[in-house]
Amino acid sequence: ETCWCPQLRALRLLGITSSLGKSCVFCTLGSPPLQIPGVPTSRSLASTATSIRFSPATRSLFDEPLGIAVQGLSPRQQVTLRASLRDEAGELFEAHARYQAAEDGELDVARCPALPGGSFSGLEPMGLLWALQPRKAFWRLVKKDVQTPFLLRLEVLEGHGDDSGRLLAQAQHERAFLRDGVRRVPVRDGRIRATLFLPPAPFPGVITIDGLGGGLCEHRASLLANHGFATLALAYYQYEDLVQKPTKLHLEYFEEALNYMLQHTQVKGPGIGLLGYSKGGDLSLAMAAFLKNITAVASINGPVAITAFPLCYKDKTIPALIYKENLTKVYDNNILDYSDVLDDPFKAPGNQSLIPIENAEAHLLLIAGQDDHIIHSKYYVTEASKYLQAQGKENVQTLIYPGVGHCIDPPFSPFYPIGKHPVFHKRAVLGGELTAYSKAQVHAWLQIRAFFHKHLNDK
Repeated sequence: ETCWCPQLRALRLLGITSSLGKSCVFCTLGSPPLQIPGVPTSRSLASTATSIRFSPATRSLFDEPLGIAVQGLSPRQQVTLRASLRDEAGELFEAHARYQAAEDGELDVARCPALPGGSFSGLEPMGLLWALQPRKAFWRLVKKDVQTPFLLRLEVLEGHGDDSGRLLAQAQHERAFLRDGVRRVPVRDGRIRATLFLPPAPFPGVITIDGLGGGLCEHRASLLANHGFATLALAYYQYEDLVQKPTKLHLEYFEEALNYMLQHTQVKGPGIGLLGYSKGGDLSLAMAAFLKNITAVASINGPVAITAFPLCYKDKTIPALIYKENLTKVYDNNILDYSDVLDDPFKAPGNQSLIPIENAEAHLLLIAGQDDHIIHSKYYVTEASKYLQAQGKENVQTLIYPGVGHCIDPPFSPFYPIGKHPVFHKRAVLGGELTAYSKAQVHAWLQIRAFFHKHLNDK
């Protein structure tokens, strides 16, 4: 914690400096601190008695729990905790919860339930993070530059009124996407446009492939790399010199990325894992069906058929499922529901768009939100599992989450139930319910990590 006591400031004015990050000798002797407005600190701004304690103290990984406690309150004092952060576009996300301190004047959110009237209620130690909601409607929190952290601001306000009470304390904490020692390496190798995240020793390799929307999405890959994987975040259109408006995709591009990982000296073989979200899910399953050396595939709300663009490989083309936009439902405020617009790949003539997942030698983890309004994820996962079992396959595991929509992000991400449809680019229902989503994202992420550790490390 940076020291800003008056004695140290006086020394600085005289040109005498001291190392930051440690308390100075004056504070050690008990001199009270002087708060400088705008300086991040966990000391109280309004009272020397009230303070906020984070655990870890100053910095934590975005997908890891954060301990929050307030000290120096009166016994059973009523306060409101307000959390906020701004994304890289400057958009503000906020959450608040009402609490009552314990008899000893401490408020530990891991032990004190939030009272009704806030963004959430009940014993929810991470509620102030997963309940963050944007001021700008239908805005999603996605980290663009994973080399910098999100800065979480926490305020302690007196009372439970709708209007802000007296500020008792405030603090800031960094929520980071890269652990110390994990390197971020841009990859421009042949046609590949990607970013490789390398832990400090050779580790099993995983390729992450995101959904439609283009660009390069790094947040899942960076967080996964922190847990012992060499992870490649792969772009496949609308990024740098990649095709901007594809009419079809070529599996050879994804095969090139696979071979890059297999040949990398910092990637431990013999096989590679794939983590696909939405459209990235069907691409990952197609890779496993047609390519060798893929050991484990986790698909998050991914179709088991080709969607959006036909997929070509050598002399074969798999057509995309047909969208029937006339089956769209319209709700108030012109919010659209596209959940019924896709053909059923298991009932379509000849199943031409269905991915031949029975050819995959990899272990498969199929994850679905039961309330997904973009595709019928639960149906796809259930039918795919039955289909594989009928073929005598035992390589599939399924996770189906009630009350969860299309968007399943890493733990403690804000809820995103309404957003832009990945194909029609109109405001659409994605589905889900806040509390169910907050639980599912934690469970799914732990299961994904365990799945890759089991099948990539045990080889």
